[in-house]
Amino acid sequence: MWADTSVKLGNMFGAVAGFLGVLLLLFYLAGFARGRLSRRLAILFLLGPAVLLLLVGIVVPAVRTIYLSLYNEDSTKFLGGGNYTWAFGNSDIHQVLLNTLLWIVIAPILTTGLGLVLALLVDRLRGQAVYKSLIFMPMAISFVGASIIWKFVYAYRDPSQPQIGLLSQICMWLGWHHPPNWILSHPLNNFLLMIIMIWVQTGFAMVVLSAAIKAIPEDVTEAAVLDGAQGWRLFSNVTIPMIRSTIIVVLTTVMITTLKLFDIIRTMTGGNFGTQVLANEMYSQAFTEFNNGRAGALAVLLFLAVVPLVAYNVAMLRKEREVR
Repeated sequence: MWADTSVKLGNMFGAVAGFLGVLLLLFYLAGFARGRLSRRLAILFLLGPAVLLLLVGIVVPAVRTIYLSLYNEDSTKFLGGGNYTWAFGNSDIHQVLLNTLLWIVIAPILTTGLGLVLALLVDRLRGQAVYKSLIFMPMAISFVGASIIWKFVYAYRDPSQPQIGLLSQICMWLGWHHPPNWILSHPLNNFLLMIIMIWVQTGFAMVVLSAAIKAIPEDVTEAAVLDGAQGWRLFSNVTIPMIRSTIIVVLTTVMITTLKLFDIIRTMTGGNFGTQVLANEMYSQAFTEFNNGRAGALAVLLFLAVVPLVAYNVAMLRKEREVR
């Protein structure tokens, strides 16, 4: 086992070293070029490796995935759109798509809204850097780590036994002596899992929105105050319009993260108890059911869902940059 691992590591490091060696050789040869040729070679040598890596790492796998989605589980029989028909005609996949839709609607909105509220509140406190660091800290934890933490929060035991789950114990302190098994309770479990995503991502939303609020020109705010805008009117008529593009960027960024959601579901429930989402179903089809065709079809659907959000996000960033 260790011998195979060492061979694989050696091959990997050898490939990286070879790639870097070729780059250095190309840059060395480019140094001898003169005139227009030197500019063209510089562009070729600087962009070439990036384009090559893009092709090898993204384009080729994407084309391969689309190809697999058109065939059966072992790619021996062409099905055309059969796997896509299965995806849209299967009741279990309907539940998966519904869960995914709930995630991409509820989690990003609550995350962005909570981040905005915290940005407004924390900016008014003394020692705001400390509070922001504490709120942002969950971002340093992986989704797997966060899921393990919250697994203890949602842990369930029979009411006759000592509780190790924080939520169950709080319920019993408040007089609810028979709390449910939180992870098994559908559809409640989906919303409880969303809390993990919100907990992790709220710090990101708060920091970005706080920076956007601080970037609002003071003369704009002062002019609004002189016109009688205070409190909610100032917030709704001045603050929100001035940071609208940032809000949209944060919202779409969290949506993209949510669409690719895998770690939380895999760690907490494995996709059971009515909590399955698209990314985890894709993994299950590929590595549990060993059906590359269906996994490829789900991957293509996930890709098609993410691309518009990414494109819109890029467009908003460009628009914001032009305004600045």
